[in-house]
Amino acid sequence: MGLCAPAGGCRADGGRVAVTVAASRPEGLAAYIPVTAAYWAFMLTDGALRMLVLLHFHTLGFSPVQLAYLFLLYEIAGIVTNLSAGWIAARFGLTTTLYAGLALQVGALLALAGLDPSWGIGASVAYVMAVQGASGVAKDLSKMSAKSAVKLLAPSGQGGLFKWVAVLTGSKNAVKGAGFLLGAALLALAGFHAAVLGMAAVLALVLVAVVLRMPGGLPAGRKGAKFREVFSKDANINWLSAARVFLFGARDVWFVVGIPVYFYAVLSDGTEAGNRVAFFTIGTFMAVWTILYGAVQAAAPKLLGAAHRPEAELIAAARLWAGALALVPALLAGLVIVAGEPAPWLTAALVAGLLLFGAAFAVNSSLHSYLILAFSKGERVTMDVGFYYMANAAGRLLGTLLSGMSYQLGGVAACLGVAALMLGLSAVFAGRLRA
Repeated sequence: MGLCAPAGGCRADGGRVAVTVAASRPEGLAAYIPVTAAYWAFMLTDGALRMLVLLHFHTLGFSPVQLAYLFLLYEIAGIVTNLSAGWIAARFGLTTTLYAGLALQVGALLALAGLDPSWGIGASVAYVMAVQGASGVAKDLSKMSAKSAVKLLAPSGQGGLFKWVAVLTGSKNAVKGAGFLLGAALLALAGFHAAVLGMAAVLALVLVAVVLRMPGGLPAGRKGAKFREVFSKDANINWLSAARVFLFGARDVWFVVGIPVYFYAVLSDGTEAGNRVAFFTIGTFMAVWTILYGAVQAAAPKLLGAAHRPEAELIAAARLWAGALALVPALLAGLVIVAGEPAPWLTAALVAGLLLFGAAFAVNSSLHSYLILAFSKGERVTMDVGFYYMANAAGRLLGTLLSGMSYQLGGVAACLGVAALMLGLSAVFAGRLRA
């Protein structure tokens, strides 16, 4: 697979050459920088917003299942958005979908600032679900745009595509991790209302700056793009998407509700001071976990020696890493069951084990992110990437729903046990990939 020089604009896939972008396309790095900057800014607010919503409504007395409900429409919107965003980008252009994602997130933050606690739990849940749905649309428009742009801009040879997508995705996760800590800190120091208004203002300024600084030349869209083209006929893309569903479901089944609520129960005594300690500690753990995940993801090409390995070996690595990852939550679930009750040693073991999970999960995720772009054909990259991230959103939806249900029924041990089962399924689907 090779990309012609930036002025040339052609890509070879499986012996076939497909025209991807016009000769006026910008030099790769010139467009990669503002695309990445916009994605960073979005993910910082996305991570902060998730932590703000989770902790704020937990302190208002929401149950684990009610907390999960707050994020369900966010994930459902992601499924619908990714299914259609690839076609929208193919039809109207990548910059259009990127700007739309940023603008919609600004609107979602402003809407969330209008939440009135006097509405009651039912109305508040419905309102926040709707706003989170809009935020989910915004996130996946931005993600699909950024990832598709990398396919078109990355240099060829010596693992160039793997390196560029790993840097984009790994740095994004590090930024989102910082967002978790930022959200917890803003909630503790400024309060919910001021926090979301401040983030809306900053993201609006970033949007203006990116629009002004974005070089021309990224694909502007084609009028003949058909929506039915979104559904892939490539077996590898379909099996990889299935593996992605259960990979991300296995993370979110403990990450979204289970572990934050468990740590809050262990750390907070119910007082305002105790809540602040719990907020900062939970935010710090979530931030460290996500930053570690991002750092390993960015380093994955070097860790795997991707520059010197053929695609077939990287496919085999995806199968191996998926199976190995399943062992971590299985062992942690066993520890929780043996302990019976929360204890300092158990909390320390969970922290260490989940950090190990994060590192191995990052390698899996990075391999998937490379493979979807490697399998995609240049003329339909936005639609293949959109379909794949639709599967990603479906996994997060499944994990989010099961996180609240599993914790309510069996605590954090149930969350971790379900994660192990889902990773086993991910490994089975990854085993169907072929070079």
